[in-house]
Formats: sequence, C-alpha cells, structure tokens
Amino acid sequence: MPMRYLIWAGLAVIILPVAGIGLWLASLPATSAAFSPPPVPQAETDTVLAALKPPKRARPLIAIVGLNDATETTDYLMPTGILRRADIADVVTLSIKPGPVELYPALTVEADATVEAFDAQHPEGPDYVIVPAMSRDDDPVVMAWLRKQAHGGAIIIAICAGAKVAAAAGLLDERRATSHWYYLKDLLKSRPSIRYVPDRRVVMDRGVATTTGITASMPMMLTLVEAIAGRGKAEAVARDLGLERWDARHDSGAFKLTRAFAATVLSNRLAAWNHDRFGIALEPGLDEVSLALVADAWSRSYRSSVALLATSMDAVTTRNGVRLLPDRVSAAEKRLPHEWASKRPTEALDAALQGIGARYGQATADIVAMQLEYPQPGTGS
Repeated sequence: MPMRYLIWAGLAVIILPVAGIGLWLASLPATSAAFSPPPVPQAETDTVLAALKPPKRARPLIAIVGLNDATETTDYLMPTGILRRADIADVVTLSIKPGPVELYPALTVEADATVEAFDAQHPEGPDYVIVPAMSRDDDPVVMAWLRKQAHGGAIIIAICAGAKVAAAAGLLDERRATSHWYYLKDLLKSRPSIRYVPDRRVVMDRGVATTTGITASMPMMLTLVEAIAGRGKAEAVARDLGLERWDARHDSGAFKLTRAFAATVLSNRLAAWNHDRFGIALEPGLDEVSLALVADAWSRSYRSSVALLATSMDAVTTRNGVRLLPDRVSAAEKRLPHEWASKRPTEALDAALQGIGARYGQATADIVAMQLEYPQPGTGS
C-alpha cells in the first residue's frame, strides 16, 4: 500500500473521532437556564414531615446500607454524621458482606455490621433505611434486603442516585420521585411508571423519600431530624453544619449536561499528565461530614485525587464514631491544606470549591459543584 494511503488512513483515525466529539459538544446546550425557585408551600412541607414520623420506636433505629465494592462517599458519610450529631436516633452503618466498604470517589470505612448481623440483632427491622448511590443498582442482596425492610414498615430514604437502587428493587413504581440530574433519563426509561417531580430536592411518596444529587442529603437529613425531634433541634444541627435553610426548593433547570461542563471534563481528562495526588492526614476526631465533602469535591475535579494518610494502617475513629481506614502510610505526599478541619461542613465545601477554582480554574470548580448538585451561595437554587 502506498505510503500516502497509510498517512491518510492515520489522519482519518484521528480526525473522525475528534469531529464526532465536536459535533456532540455542539449538540449540547451552551449553558443551563437558572431561576430563583419560590419557597415550598408550608402545607407541602408539613405533609412531608408527617410522612417521615418514626413508624416504630420513640427513639428510631436508622440503618445506612452500603455495597462493599463501591458506595458514594458523601451519600454514606453525611447522613451518618448529621444524624449522629443530632443524637435523636440510633444510627448503624451496614455493609452487605464482611470487610471494608470502599467509597467512591474516595475513602474507605469499616461498617458497624453486615445486613445479616443487623437482621439477627433487630428482627423487627429499622425505622428508616438510607440508601446511598452504589456502583451497581441491581445487587440481588441489596434489592432483597430493601424489599424486606420496606415490607416490614421501614421508611426508605434514597439519596442521590440511590433512587436507582430503590427503583431496581421495585420501590419507586407508581411513585413520585427525583434523583441526581445526570441519572434521571436512565431512571425514568428503566421505570416509566415513576412520576418525576422537578424543582424539589426532597420528594416523599408513600413511605419512600428520594433526593436530588449528593449534597441534597444535608437538607434531607435535617428534614428527618425535624420530623423526629422538632424544628428547634433541626435548627441547632443546621447551625452546626453552617446551613441557613434546608427546605426542598430547588432549581432543577440549573443542573444539566452542558457544552461547558462536557468540554471542561474532556479537557481535564486530557491533562492526565498534570494530575495531582493529594493526601489528607487522618486524625482521630475529624468531622466526617466535612471530610467527605472535601474529599469528594477534590476527587471530582478530573485533575486530582485524594488519599487518607496515617502513621499506621489501623482504623481511625471520626467525631461521630465512623471508623475510617487509611489508604497508605506516608508522610511525604502533597497534602491538602488542613484549614478545612476547623470549618463547619458547608464552609469546608465552599472553601474546597474556591481552592479548586484557584488551582484549576473556575470552570473546574463549576463542574464539581454540578456533580455534587450543589446550589452555590448566591445562585438562588
């Protein structure tokens, strides 16, 4: 074959995929359309609070279930940290099988018990089950366990893409629901009987609550605290988190796949040669909510990853009793500034987004906030 044909063939291999990506980017909306959502009517809020009242115990039992292979970091740790600091329920973290729970995009934890051990200790079942996003929606053990708890009277709370897990178990059929913006299309396609509710961070329907993306677990947990222990307790916990309001209002139109989002992700992926690996010193008593938000944010930049560093590989206990496992023993790695550890969780997240913007540009900070479905201060969403 003449050399010129080989050259043209090689160029075609390069040009055609690039052209395809260019056409795909051009097909996306340039930006998302944002607006300031109105307050949620008080009657709607009261209905949600009434539906979330403890179904079994005066002091409820709450199970947070995780898939050992991969469970979303903040979805698993934020409900645990918020509910335990509220001290209005007994909160147990669960795994499907013995061994650590690998969280994504960062961190590893030791659960309090397996689902089998939990069932043996609590045959009457929990009052609430919190379902984070997981790497697989259709794990047979998870689906069977969720069905069992729902049929036993537990209220199911699916955080973020945990709605896909609840849907796979058949718990969202013919119900109103929401989920993380990125997975909505697939969710509604797989379960067409689901009635999607836009512009709400929290949706409750007949014993099953769902939320929008990752950071919505904060208002969801505060709503649950209010349902269990009253407005005053919820306000006190909100102050501790640095959160001014936690109603269900949301601007769903502000969160979608845009040209700017896709272009920034592609650009950052192509910069793999300039990828930062940051360490966080794992110390006893860290606020697990702040840690989860910071590690999650920096690990979603497509320019950096985060690992927990310690002086040994033993588990370290956080402020509210979560046992975190270090990724490695090291003292020489590049470390994230430790100022976040003294901040309230929402302040720690805002500082992380500012740091990401300063290091990689505001476009990267924006894609992180978009993945977290975080209504940034001043956006009105």
